[in-house]
Amino acid sequence: MTEDQAGTPAGAQVGEGVGPDGMLLARVTHLDMTAPPPARVPMPLGHALAVLRVKDMPLAFYRYLYAEVGKASHWEKHRDLDDAALAAIVHADDVEIRVLYVDGAPAGFFELDLARLPDEADIRYFGLTPDFQGRGLARFFLSEAVFAAFAHVPDRLTIQTCTLDNPRALQLYQRIGFSPYAWSQDRVTPWL
Repeated sequence: MTEDQAGTPAGAQVGEGVGPDGMLLARVTHLDMTAPPPARVPMPLGHALAVLRVKDMPLAFYRYLYAEVGKASHWEKHRDLDDAALAAIVHADDVEIRVLYVDGAPAGFFELDLARLPDEADIRYFGLTPDFQGRGLARFFLSEAVFAAFAHVPDRLTIQTCTLDNPRALQLYQRIGFSPYAWSQDRVTPWL
């Protein structure tokens, strides 16, 4: 979801489901925070974890992570881009991507959009692959994303979630310190 799709919460009545044209309808919640939480979430015990920044990410690896993390939520913004268009986005100087590894396996990623600094940074994508969901990693990994973004000293950090995402995403974002500021509706092409 993008900033230009944001609406105001006053009187917003948007739904979810499938439209007559087969498009998915999603309610999007736009959230922000203006300061990082007082402390990072500690790394969970029991696994060897690493969060590594990836520079010049191979496009095949990006596509793999994007599909593994985003398919269930029908992510579409980068889904059908050709190599040149995708490389222009993920290799841009104002984009930062970090990958979570659990016991050596890629378990998720986040992508920061830093193009609007110093005013704003955006967690454009965040998530775990299905194999690593429900293991107590999301809160730690989101904390890492928040602190990575605030290392660039934005006035505000934004993130979006929608009714197609994991149902616990909104609660997680709010527990880490984000607050809703707008809602909108989006039409999404299903990822079949």
